Amino acid sequence: MISVVIPVLNEGATIRQVIKTVKKTTRKIEIIIVDDNSTDNTVEEAMKEDVRVITSSQRGKGISMREGMMAAKHEIIAYVDGDILTYPDNIIDLLTGPIERGEADFVKSYFERQAGRVTQLVAKPLLSILFPELAHFQQPLSGMIAGRKSLLSKVYFENDYGVDIGLLIDMHQQGARITEANIGKVENAMQTWEQLSKMSREVSRTILKKAENIPQENLETLGNINMIREQMEYSILESIDKLQKMVIFNLDHAVFTQNYLQWAAIAFDREAELQRIMADETDMVSRIQQTAAIFEGRNIAELLEVADAIPLVPGIREVIQELKKRGYACGLITDGSGMVARHIKNKLGMDFVFANKLHLVNSVATGEVTIADYFLKDGKYCKSCVLPYIAEQYKVNAQNIIYVGDGRLDTTLLTAAGIGVAFCPQYQRAYVEKVADKIITGLSLAPLLDIAPVGPSKKFSIKLPPISKKQARKIGIGSLIGLAGAGLVYYAVKQMRNKQQASC
Repeated sequence: MISVVIPVLNEGATIRQVIKTVKKTTRKIEIIIVDDNSTDNTVEEAMKEDVRVITSSQRGKGISMREGMMAAKHEIIAYVDGDILTYPDNIIDLLTGPIERGEADFVKSYFERQAGRVTQLVAKPLLSILFPELAHFQQPLSGMIAGRKSLLSKVYFENDYGVDIGLLIDMHQQGARITEANIGKVENAMQTWEQLSKMSREVSRTILKKAENIPQENLETLGNINMIREQMEYSILESIDKLQKMVIFNLDHAVFTQNYLQWAAIAFDREAELQRIMADETDMVSRIQQTAAIFEGRNIAELLEVADAIPLVPGIREVIQELKKRGYACGLITDGSGMVARHIKNKLGMDFVFANKLHLVNSVATGEVTIADYFLKDGKYCKSCVLPYIAEQYKVNAQNIIYVGDGRLDTTLLTAAGIGVAFCPQYQRAYVEKVADKIITGLSLAPLLDIAPVGPSKKFSIKLPPISKKQARKIGIGSLIGLAGAGLVYYAVKQMRNKQQASC
């Protein structure tokens, strides 16, 4: 079996054709699309081809490639770009054949192309001086490659144009057997001079950085080595322009049918620890900080695998689509990780996320968390503070915000929103009616469409930038899928019981 990883960013126009070409291989494969927080319909288009889609924790091709490798189930991994429509039908066979035959550990493609100025003017000359053993490779910057996961997991993925040359050098330094594969003619978009300038700078920086025989001081002078881009937190709603109406869903109580934190604790065998924290810790800030430790040492692939195993509220995707047609921006709020929330946001075609930041190093959780400023008031945790924050920062009247959550845990948000909707609340109906404007009792969000007024559509867009870095392990998705089935049964029984008790 082979894992095919396709990193993508705003490639909705081409991704389905690329997936269809990849599927023509004679090999048994899994396809993993790693979305780099696209702002177009890339995720929606990819999901039409019945492939696994994960959301990268940070914008940048290198991060996406590494996290795709972490998610891969098989030893042989092939990478292809998501914007090229001229791949041969046997692209995967060509890339992985030498590894399957035991002739190589890493395969670099070469192909006919319109131009290759950075390769000819920067990469090859530097390689001939610093790594003469690699100078013969025809296209050292090619991104269509294949390698053994056991070796790829030991190398560093640069998060810029240097990623492909960096992998070649690292694999060579690990002693991997490297060969080339001719994949025919490939056509891709010509880059601007500005892009070429950036590429040449980042490629040269990577090569120089990996040349250990050059003193560090010279490296900095020679190639502007340490031009490390400062990592930015996601400015989630930065480019919404004069947004007029919005629906915010509580991730754990209106999108997932089960609590993510509880499922993760089960998957990672930390259930007893979570129960202790929830029983003993009443301060919300301290509780969030302590529960973050449950994720320590777990990589992004494992964290998103848990999210993918939790059943979603039936029909939520269709409800989101209709709300957006009516001109609503749709987003998520959670006390948990923004990384998980963004993954679900992308899968459902939503627009934004309000969440806390789980710290990652090399895409592995450190066990630490940063609580978002908009959840704090005088040092205390205050989830409802997000509504005045939105109103002030993004010029949205709080009265134009619909909040969908749980009657027991979301009292302040249900009260503060323009329309507070309690979805299958856990409290007695008499109490919920005091804090919520509307109550939805069944396991469907379709009634929300009767609550959200129809109005003229309003165009809006979201800009999403970057985050952080360590190594990997594995969780058994089979057990989680079993849990998913059990979870749905449990949830249905719980709803029936609630109805019988007239608490919903």
